[in-house]
Amino acid sequence: MREERKQKMDDKTIMSNVLGNIKNACDLMLHGTIESSDPKVHKAFDEALECVLKMQNDVYAKMSGKGWYPAQTADQTEIDKTRQKFASA
Repeated sequence: MREERKQKMDDKTIMSNVLGNIKNACDLMLHGTIESSDPKVHKAFDEALECVLKMQNDVYAKMSGKGWYPAQTADQTEIDKTRQKFASA
C-alpha cells in the first residue's frame, strides 16, 4: 500500500487563502449591490458587503499584526501629486 504524503499548511498560508476568499466575496457583494434593481435586493447585498468588508479588515489586521501583510508607507510628495492630478481633472 502506498503511503500518501500530506502537506501541512502553515497559519500564514491559511490566513492568506482566507483573505483571498474574503476579497472575492467582497467583489461579488459589490457587484450584487451595483447591479440589483430591486431595493430590497440592493439593501441585502449592501448589508452583506458591509459584513464581508468587516471580516476582511479583521483578517488583514491579524495578518498585519503578525507581520504577514506588511503595508507600504506612501510618500507624502506622491500623495500630493495624486491629489493635484485628480483635483484638476
